[in-house]
Amino acid sequence: MFDHAERRRRLSERMREEGVDLLFLGLSADLEYLSGAERGIPNFGESSYAHGWVAGGFFRPDGDPVFVLPRMARRFELSQWEAPGELVVVNETDDGPAIFERVVRGLNSNAAVAVGNRVWAEAVLNLGRSVGFEKLQTGSQLVNELRRVKSPEELDAMSRAVDVAEKTMAAVTPKVVPGVTMAELNEEVEHQLLAHGSRTPSFATHTFTGMDPDSLDATRETAHEPLREGTAVMFDFGAVVDGYCSDFGRTIYCGEPPADVREVYAVMLAAQEAGRDASVPGALAREVNAACRAPIEEAGLGEYFGHRMGHGIGMDIHEKPFISAEDETPLEPGMTFTDEPSIILPGRFSVRIEDIVVCEDSGGRKLGSYPAELANT
Repeated sequence: MFDHAERRRRLSERMREEGVDLLFLGLSADLEYLSGAERGIPNFGESSYAHGWVAGGFFRPDGDPVFVLPRMARRFELSQWEAPGELVVVNETDDGPAIFERVVRGLNSNAAVAVGNRVWAEAVLNLGRSVGFEKLQTGSQLVNELRRVKSPEELDAMSRAVDVAEKTMAAVTPKVVPGVTMAELNEEVEHQLLAHGSRTPSFATHTFTGMDPDSLDATRETAHEPLREGTAVMFDFGAVVDGYCSDFGRTIYCGEPPADVREVYAVMLAAQEAGRDASVPGALAREVNAACRAPIEEAGLGEYFGHRMGHGIGMDIHEKPFISAEDETPLEPGMTFTDEPSIILPGRFSVRIEDIVVCEDSGGRKLGSYPAELANT
C-alpha cells in the first residue's frame, strides 16, 4: 500500500543534505514509516524483553538499512514483517552490547550519527561509546520533514480513520441521556471504534462535561456519576486504520440547549472556520493559531480557550508542526492537522469541536463530513 523504498530514498537525500552518515530509529512511527515494521498497541505499563533496548533500525544514505531486534520482539511482535535489509536478532543469552557494537562498527560511520526520539537511553549510551558521543545528534526531525506532508495514499488511510470516528459518534450520540455515566459513554465509544474497523483507539478516549473538580469526567472519580439533563457532554477520541490516526471531537447536549449555550457554540464554530480558512500554504503555524483564536477573543472569551488550535497528525496522534503560538513552520500543501477550539466556562458549561484538515491552496479542507452544528438528545 505504501512505498517504503521511496520513503527511504527521500530520507537518503535529506541525510546527504544534512551531512548525516547514520540514523538510528527505535520501534516507532518513524521506523514503521520507513520500513513497514508495525508498532504494537501501547500498554499502560511498559512491557519489555531481554535486550529490548537494541530494537530499531540503522539507515544510511548509501546502503541498505540494518535492523536489530531482540528475539522476543521478532518472534511475537514482528514475526510476519519482511525486513527491507539485514536483520540481526539478539537472543536472551547473547551479549547484547557486544552485538550492538559490532553492528554499529560494521556500518563505518565517520561523520554525524543521528538518533531518533524514541530510542532507549541505553541504546544512546552504547551508540556513543561505539562512535564517539561528539558525533551524536537528534534525528527525528529528518523523518518528520518527510512525514508531515501526506501522500494521496496516506490521506486515504486518514480519511478511513476519520470515517470510523464519525460512524462511532453517530452510534454513541443517542446514548447521551439522563442517567448515563461518562464511564459508560467512554466504553461505548471504544466498542464502536473497534466494531467499525479501528485497530485500537488512537489515544485515551475522553468523555467529560468540563474541567471543574465536580465536572463529570471518564478519567476521574466522577466517571460513574449519572448525567443530568441540561448538560453539555464533550467527546475526544480517534481511530487507527492502516497505521494512521484520526482525532475527532463533538459536543452533545443532553436536553434542549438554552440560548447562551447556542451563542457560545456559534462563537466556537466561527473560530474553527477562521482557523480552517487561514490554513493556506505559506501561512505560519502560529498565524493560523491566532486566526482561530481571534473570534473567541473578540467575543471576550479568550481566557476560556486554554490550548492551541491543534497539532499535526498522521501515524502519530501528535506530530509536528503544532498549530500553536510558538511554531514558526510555514504550512505546505498536504500537511494535516487538527482544528479543535474549545470554550470551557467554569461552573457553567463547556463546548468543543475537532476535525482534521489538510492544507490546500484554497485553505484547510476537512477530511470528514460530520455535521458541525450543536447536536442534542
